[in-house]
Parts: sequence; C-alpha cells; structure tokens
Amino acid sequence: MSAENSHGSPPPAAPEVWPAAGPESAAAQNSLAGERVVFTGILASMTHREAWEWVERRGGAATEHVGRQTTLLVIGEEGWPLEADGRPSVKLQQAQRYLAEGQHLRIASESEWLAFIGLDDRLATRAQIYTPASISQLLKVSVQAVRRWERLGLIQPVRRVHRLPYFDLRQVASAQRLAELLAAGIPAAQVRDSLQKLTPWVGDSTAALTQLELLEQRKELAYRDRRGRLVSPNGQRLLEFEPVPRPEVAPPPALDEGSPQPDERTHWGRGEWFEEGQRLSAEGQLVSAIEALRMSLMLDYDFPEVHFQLADLLYQQGHERAALERYYMAVELDRDYPEAWTQIGCVHAGLNETDQALLAFEIALNVHPDYAEAHFHRAEALWKQGQFAAACRHFAAYLEHDHEGPWAELAQSRLDAAPTVTHPS
Repeated sequence: MSAENSHGSPPPAAPEVWPAAGPESAAAQNSLAGERVVFTGILASMTHREAWEWVERRGGAATEHVGRQTTLLVIGEEGWPLEADGRPSVKLQQAQRYLAEGQHLRIASESEWLAFIGLDDRLATRAQIYTPASISQLLKVSVQAVRRWERLGLIQPVRRVHRLPYFDLRQVASAQRLAELLAAGIPAAQVRDSLQKLTPWVGDSTAALTQLELLEQRKELAYRDRRGRLVSPNGQRLLEFEPVPRPEVAPPPALDEGSPQPDERTHWGRGEWFEEGQRLSAEGQLVSAIEALRMSLMLDYDFPEVHFQLADLLYQQGHERAALERYYMAVELDRDYPEAWTQIGCVHAGLNETDQALLAFEIALNVHPDYAEAHFHRAEALWKQGQFAAACRHFAAYLEHDHEGPWAELAQSRLDAAPTVTHPS
C-alpha cells in the first residue's frame, strides 16, 4: 500500500539493525560493495556530496533517485525529511512502494549507516550545541528569529551562560521546518501523520509533535494588517505570544503604515513594544523598529536586552557610534553580557579602533572563555595586526566549537595560510 494512503496503512516495518564495523576495519572498507545507495533528507554528519564519496570509498554506488536497482535508502537526521506538502520525502514514499512490491531494499537511519561504514563518531562530533549567531549561519535565519523562537517557547536552550543561550541545532531546525509548513497552509494533521510515519527511522517525534501543538495553539496570535488579516511580509502567517498585561501610558506617535493604530498601543507595556520592535525588524522596517524599542525603554530603561537589540538596529542603519553607546549601556546594566561585549569589539574593529576592540573581546572571553564568536573576532583583529601566532590560537579555539559555515571555513583557511606558525591539525 502506498505511503500516501493514510487510511488503513500498516505501520512501517521496524528498521533493520545493521552490524557495526570498527573504524577502517576490513569489513568497513568494503561494507557497501554491490550496494546502490540513495540519501534523503538533510544529513547531520556531512553533506550529500561527501556521503556519496564515502559510498564509493566503501565499494558502493550512490545515486540521486530511488529506483528498482536501489538497495539502500539512508534517511538524514538533521530535522525532518518532509516535502512542501507536509508528506514524508518522495524518496521514502517510493522506497516503501518498492518494499511493498517485494523488492529487496533496506531503509536505514543515518546513525545506522555511519556505524556500518565505520564512522560512528561523525554524529557524536556534530552532537553539539550552538549559539544564536552560529545557528544563524547554519540555517540561514536571522539571529532575531532564533531569539524570537525561544520567546515563543518553540525551542529551549540546552544551557545558558549569563545571557547567552545555547541550543540543540536539530531542535531549532525542526521548529523552523514545522513553522514553514504551517505558514504555507499545510494542515497540521497532515504534518502530524508524517512525523509519526518517520519516527522509526528519524527518531522519537515527541518533541516535534509538541512543537507542532504549540504552533497550532498560537495561530490566533499572528499579528494583523490594516484589514485584520494574519500575515507576514510575504503574505504568510506569523506566530507570537499572548500580549503581556498593559499598564497605562501616554499615546505614542504613529509608526509606519500597517502597524497597529495608536489607540491599540495606548496601553502597551515594555514587553509588547519590544515584540513590536522585533516584528518590524523582521519585516525590514528598521526605523519603525527603532522607534518601538525606544518606546519600550521609556517604560523600563533598565532592560539590557532592549538596549542590545536597539544597538543592533542602529548598527544596521549605519549609525556605528550610536550603536556603540547602546551596546555600552547593555554592559553597564549587565557587565556579564558576552554578546554585547563581542559586538562592542566588532564595532570598534569596524572603526579601526583595534586596541579597544581587542579589549572588548578579551572581556567577553573573561566572562565566557568558550564563547566561539568572541574567539573568532579576536582572531580576526589579531590577524589584521599581523599577530599570526596569537590569531591562530583563537581560530583553533573557534573551530573546537563550530565546524561549519563561512566563519569556520575562513578560520581554517587562516590556519592553513598562516606564515611559519605551528597550529593544531
């Protein structure tokens, strides 16, 4: 029976457990001989191209599409392999059809495949936690979006160092994918059914189902345009938390067209103005977003996060000195704010004030010695001064925490190009 038939379909067979092979053992070196392998979904351990290369090294052949010659389908574990219509990936659906017809074809998780070819440690290497800035690079989303998802409760920090949250990348990728599907109008019931079908190969879907339920519950909280429609800048729905209690304040000045009318904002509190600033920022209405954040500060000036976000927007507008003052306000209110200290360093570096930049990065690392972004930016500042040995130490420290993305590539290229410097491999 086709995987597309959700009525009366038998549950998917339990995935076959593969025998493990030790790293570079004789069995591992030829473990895929005669196999025709297809990958579906996003791999957590490597890119698809790298996976194809490993298939060939292990004696097999990698192909793009599932066919009658396919013997193995590997399901990536980075997020959920869901199509734009919310159904499991086309490759998985095709593989299940062939299985139902009696074709000899195995479906395996990425973890099982890695163990079989002797690369058990690849997922362990990737099983790390990321800051909002790192997630922004890896998932191509804004840092503000990641912070917003946290406030919505869609993602939970694995740990927090002072004000800096760290997240599990898979949890964030799951929330991103589910939100995209619901925003595109895919019924939640269809997504829920797909998650349950994928569980045997991708893992426990409980956390993703909880995210889906939360997204469903928050539908009524999407903001409205002037006609009362729930829209995002591209016409799709957006989700946000319930309004916080609204103390009385003086009516604020009007913002851009499409923003809530003044009488609706008369009783807004600090939190609502902060959320409005985040929303306007996401839409690219930076001037209005700045005004909203200033309104938030009028109600509570001692809120470091608002100063920090306001500084970010001022910097994006090209007001470096004004941004710098706001970043300094953030650290005056909370000296142990590593993100703010790092941003102070970045602004000083952009203004060619290298000594002040290096001092700010040093303070950030004193607050949080493992803060990868501070290591990277301090390394760049040292590199530009010609202090290659010191720069390489910080580039190497950065790569201990982040292995992918443009910063990781640049850090590795610096290490490779450093003159007469001995550095970790």
